[in-house]
Parts: sequence; structure tokens; C-alpha cells
Amino acid sequence: MPLTVKDMLEAAHAAVPRIDGAEAQRMVAEGALLLDIRDTPELDRTGRAVAAHHVPRGMLEFRADPASPFHDPEFRADRAIVLHCASGGRAALAGKLLKDMGYAQVYNLGGFKDWVEAGGPAIEGTDPGM
Repeated sequence: MPLTVKDMLEAAHAAVPRIDGAEAQRMVAEGALLLDIRDTPELDRTGRAVAAHHVPRGMLEFRADPASPFHDPEFRADRAIVLHCASGGRAALAGKLLKDMGYAQVYNLGGFKDWVEAGGPAIEGTDPGM
């Protein structure tokens, strides 16, 4: 039987702990990687967390795999990773993927708004009409 998005999200939510904005800020202050996996136009439109490292969801596997020629050194097995997207779904799926790739400390903040609503510093987006 083929997997559905619902199935994949249930597995992701079961594997990746959800944390709130205050906990995410504490973890980032202690050295965790705050990873924004939204697409670039989303960041341009809505802004981004000051502390966030941006890797679009479509490049995650290539950036996270140490054997890949596209590996990003911000990804380290000994470093906690706090993911967010726009609302939390992609972050959950990406978190499950990172766990499957061997990253043990992976957390889902949810959406960018969760960071902002908890008082996390952010840079405003640009008006696409400008």
C-alpha cells in the first residue's frame, strides 16, 4: 500500500519532537543550528529569523550528507538542529529525514511565526512589488 502524506506526517511527528519558540531560542543560544527550510521566495516575502541558516527543503539531503560534494559544514552529528518552515509540516518531514540520515538531535519548531511570536529576532521580508 503506498504511503500518503498523512502517513508520512504521522511518522514524522512521532519521530521528531515539537518544541516551542522559547525552547528553540534557548537551544540556539546554546549552539543549536536553527534551520529554515522554506523556499527563497518565502523568505523574501515574509522575512527570516536572524539566527537562521537557510537550506531549501529540496537541497536538504545534499547539504546534510557529509559524503556529498554539496555538504554544508553547518550540519554536524554532534549539533542539535531546530527546523522550521512556514507552518511545521515540511519541518516535520525534513526532521524525520535528518533522523533517518543519522542526526540524533533534531527538533521541529513549527513555523517561522512560532519563532517571531516567541520574541525571536527576525529580519522583515521585502515587498515583492518594490
